[in-house]
Amino acid sequence: MEQRGEAEVPLVLLATCKEWADGEPGHAALDAALAAHGLASRWVLWDDLSVDWGMAEVVAVRSTWDYDSRLGEFLGWASGVGPALLNGVEVFRWNTDKRYLTDLQRVGLPVIPTVTAETVFDVRKAADGFGLSVVKPWVAAGGRGLEVVADGKVWLPQPGAHLGPWVVQPLVDTIHHYGETSVFVIAGRPVSQVQKLPSRTDIRVHEQFGGTSRSVELTEKAASLAAEAVATVVDLLHQEIVYARVDMMQFRGRLVVSEVELTEPGLYLDVLPLNALPFAEAIAARAYPHTW
Repeated sequence: MEQRGEAEVPLVLLATCKEWADGEPGHAALDAALAAHGLASRWVLWDDLSVDWGMAEVVAVRSTWDYDSRLGEFLGWASGVGPALLNGVEVFRWNTDKRYLTDLQRVGLPVIPTVTAETVFDVRKAADGFGLSVVKPWVAAGGRGLEVVADGKVWLPQPGAHLGPWVVQPLVDTIHHYGETSVFVIAGRPVSQVQKLPSRTDIRVHEQFGGTSRSVELTEKAASLAAEAVATVVDLLHQEIVYARVDMMQFRGRLVVSEVELTEPGLYLDVLPLNALPFAEAIAARAYPHTW
């Protein structure tokens, strides 16, 4: 709780990193939505040792976009926050390792085919089977460490690149004209959708690599697949999923999952400021004590 005048109001801590110390892009919409629910909120660095996480009714991981280079430290922090942490450390531990895609694949969710590779020879075998392929580290964020493999038989990591282990996937050629679509699922309900396109010189849709994003109408097919993906995770992990962003691509004539972001997915508030409303509502439902 935090004191406001004579009243105490629930406190929400929004975890971020040094590069985004003021909050994720478009954070003013979330700040306003939380205030409208009567909540006090603060953006704080997840690795700031002076923060008392126990004083918050809710802790929401938002723009902690440096976790991939400090995963052990990040998971150690999350394990110490306790039940106030949305989604929680068990979900984070599973979701920050891209091998989770093979779990989803195994239980039948339509996912871009994904093979794990612990050695260069594993990568070569998988890429040779797929043809033009994409190689990614097991732990990576923001498109970092991604490589395109044209000839699996002779592939070696680029100088200074990630040295394994990896996941290998076919390069989905629809990325160039369809791009990637993302559906935001909050409190179990698909609420909005964005379409993301890469630049002409890259396959990554992230802004730092020249990608662009725009709000589009939530389609029935995308919403259905997103809801199925989150329900599948709940069945696998037996954990509550308060928020998720499900990324999808067109592959072999159908929509398939490319990522299920459950740890620190950007809400794209600069493109979809209304995402702040259901997110704040989900936080408020957990911040106020139930009296029944």
